[in-house]
Amino acid sequence: MQIKFRALSLSHKTAPVQIREIIALSDQEIERILLKLKDFFSLTDVLVLSTCNRTEVYYSHDLDLSTEIIKLVGLEKGLPDVVNYLEYFKIYNEDRAAISHLFRVSMGLEAQVVGDIQISNQVKRAYQASADLEMAGPFLHRLMHTVFFTNKRIVQETAFREGAASLSYAAIELIESLTTNIYQPRILLIGVGEIGEDVAKNMVYLPNAKVKVTNRTRSKAEEIAGPLGFEVIDFENSFDAMKEADVIICSIMKNEPFITKDLVKQFDIKSYKLLVDLSVPRSIDTSVEDVPGVILYNVDNIRSKTSEALEKRLAAIPLVEDIIAESIEEFYNWKKEMMVSPTINKLKQTLEQIRLEELSRYLKNADKKEYAVIDKITKSMMQKILKVPVVQLRAACQRDQAEEMIEFISDLFDLDQVNTKK
Repeated sequence: MQIKFRALSLSHKTAPVQIREIIALSDQEIERILLKLKDFFSLTDVLVLSTCNRTEVYYSHDLDLSTEIIKLVGLEKGLPDVVNYLEYFKIYNEDRAAISHLFRVSMGLEAQVVGDIQISNQVKRAYQASADLEMAGPFLHRLMHTVFFTNKRIVQETAFREGAASLSYAAIELIESLTTNIYQPRILLIGVGEIGEDVAKNMVYLPNAKVKVTNRTRSKAEEIAGPLGFEVIDFENSFDAMKEADVIICSIMKNEPFITKDLVKQFDIKSYKLLVDLSVPRSIDTSVEDVPGVILYNVDNIRSKTSEALEKRLAAIPLVEDIIAESIEEFYNWKKEMMVSPTINKLKQTLEQIRLEELSRYLKNADKKEYAVIDKITKSMMQKILKVPVVQLRAACQRDQAEEMIEFISDLFDLDQVNTKK
């Protein structure tokens, strides 16, 4: 029986954030699950991907192991009732469906923000984790390298990755473009709600920035800023931090402006200070722009950039899907060849064994010159005999009849019996 590539997926499309948070896996948890899958099921081609929007397991096996894998996840997360979460997982038990899903996820077609560039790096890290534990065999290696090559084609040949299609990432691009002449720009993030948290996570794209984070609830700021290596300050000290910052990002819920013109006038602005208001209602008074050196951007300014980028990405989707289809077809051609390779090798070994046995039987007394001539002739004969079944096997691959042809040739040449005798 042919081993199938399968997948199970819990994502923002199948589960609310409360469920995704419970199932989400850390790097250490992923490593432990990979090792358990290796020990319990002898799996050698496994990929475990876990982000804020999805937790997925891809694997090769002749049986559907989705329930067992979900139970392993529950065991790792300390969830005795994990079976209650089965309804949130989508199961892919057909090769093409699982492979297609992996491509779509890796390219960003399944992301909350279409074309999200972060997912490609997250998939690479998941693959590296499997490779480090020797849980990526020839199949997964080839598949992942096809995925990475496809991603490269999409970047080069389409507009799918152009511009920032998310508000938070667009804000980071804006900050980067306006602080290029500042060495280690000092950034203050006020508020870590949903948008503020996304901005904080996207700050990894500003590696030279010195970031401080503040929030009315300090523990929430510490929860977000800690893993990212950012400094947390008390909300009461935010005014002093504002005076020092080159960039102030405000993302708080308030009915009236939190940052006013009178407040900003107290800042000693040497050249300029960038204020980014990501709040709705706005938390920075628009009149702050009257203060010399102040540059203000709000949600509407930034969203106009994201809308344009999103339109380009959506328009590029048909071309992206065409490129993915080409890549999957190319991968399947390789997969088909891989399927018949063991049979071709067995056939070669069987015929070579017969050839050597016959040479040994009839040329015991032949001199070196005679042996060399007959050896060459029999090798040539063997290649000609091999040609027809090899061509037929490869042709059967293209017709999706490889399994039947493998069985026929194995029976005809008694390959399984010969292999057993060895």
